[in-house]
Amino acid sequence: MSVFPATAAAKAKERRASEAAPRPGSRNQRAAYWFIAPLGIGFALFYFWPLLQTFYFSFTEFGAFGGHTFIGTDNYARVIQDVTVWQALVNTLIYSVIGLTALPIAIVIASLLNRRGLRGVSVYRALYFVPFVTLPVAVGLVWNWLYNGDFGLLNEILGWFGVDRHYWVSDPSTAVYAIGTVMVWSTTGYYLIIFMAGIKGIPQDYYEAAELDGAGALRRFFTITLPLLSPTIFFASVICMINSLQTFDLIYIMMGEKNPAIGDTQSVVGLFYKWAFIENAQGAAAALAFLLMVVIAALTYLQFRLQKRWVHYA
Repeated sequence: MSVFPATAAAKAKERRASEAAPRPGSRNQRAAYWFIAPLGIGFALFYFWPLLQTFYFSFTEFGAFGGHTFIGTDNYARVIQDVTVWQALVNTLIYSVIGLTALPIAIVIASLLNRRGLRGVSVYRALYFVPFVTLPVAVGLVWNWLYNGDFGLLNEILGWFGVDRHYWVSDPSTAVYAIGTVMVWSTTGYYLIIFMAGIKGIPQDYYEAAELDGAGALRRFFTITLPLLSPTIFFASVICMINSLQTFDLIYIMMGEKNPAIGDTQSVVGLFYKWAFIENAQGAAAALAFLLMVVIAALTYLQFRLQKRWVHYA
């Protein structure tokens, strides 16, 4: 049989596709530009332009009565040489590592809620999601009461087992982990929704075939769910890391400004707030913010590089 008819049909199909595609300057292309214009303008005004301003201000020093003067790289030298910056960076990395523990917790809960025949899934999903949509101020105040060393509920429960009272948020050895626990509690519901959607996208035929072959629940979880959920896990891990590196409001509410453990729990964004709005060192704060952006970009790039080794696309 000759292959020319098939070749002619393929060329005709490509020609029709090229004719249907919008040409440069066509009406469809202009309409597309109008649709993306609001997002592009908003991005330029509220993201790209502040980024350029921050980069410029990082080379300046602000006066007490306004105005700024160019001082070169002095602000970056101050940031690198300041011990509190490195302490804040270590604290922020600890928060990021603790925050990432929300992912395996959310994966396990999502797998349990996706079981066939389970009733009230929407109720469980809403209950887990409520902490995420609750205002950080309310979350911080409630957990401060739970952690209170004198009359907190956590100490009362531990007292039943003979554990001495402890000031969880005031003790430098436990404050970071206490706040990190609250971060995990408040964000697990968000990642739970993401993972439940990802598991819903896995074909049920795989599970049925594995079940017929005698694979148990754990075997199906590790050989089907996790590999096919890896793109979703990668997306959630990137979002979780970026959000954890920018954490501020929860720490500020729970620690305040006079807590003896503030130096051991302060994040990079918290130090930025202190320099910019309390000590009136906007130039150094801008340099600190720009360096934090570089750290986030570097870690995100590293994640994208490593994802080729463990992310499996179906």
